[in-house]
Amino acid sequence: MAQSINITQLNLPQLEMLKNQLDQMYVPGKLHDVEHVLIDVGTGYYVEKTAEDAKDFFKRKMDFLTKQMEKIQPAPQEKHAMKQAVMEMMSQKIQQLTALGEAQATAKA
Repeated sequence: MAQSINITQLNLPQLEMLKNQLDQMYVPGKLHDVEHVLIDVGTGYYVEKTAEDAKDFFKRKMDFLTKQMEKIQPAPQEKHAMKQAVMEMMSQKIQQLTALGEAQATAKA
C-alpha cells in the first residue's frame, strides 16, 4: 500500500524515524532521455550506456552469475555427504570404545 509523505514538512527526528521504518522510498520523476541509462558496474562506479547496450550488459551479467551458481552448487552437497560419512565413522568409533570399555570393566570384575 503506497503512502504519500511531504518530506519538507518533517523535522530531523521524524526523517530519521522515516528512514528507519522504510526499506525503500519511491518518489515520482520523469526521464528526459530514455535512450541512455546509468549502470552500476560495482564498487560505486557508474557507466552511461544506451538502453540496448545496458540490456546486453545485464544479459552477460546474468549468464555469468548463472554459470557461477552452477559451478558452486555441487560443493554444499559434497560437503554434506562428507559430513555424514564423518558422523557415521565417529559413531562407529564411539560404539567400539564403549564396547571395549565395558569389556575391560567386566574383565576386572
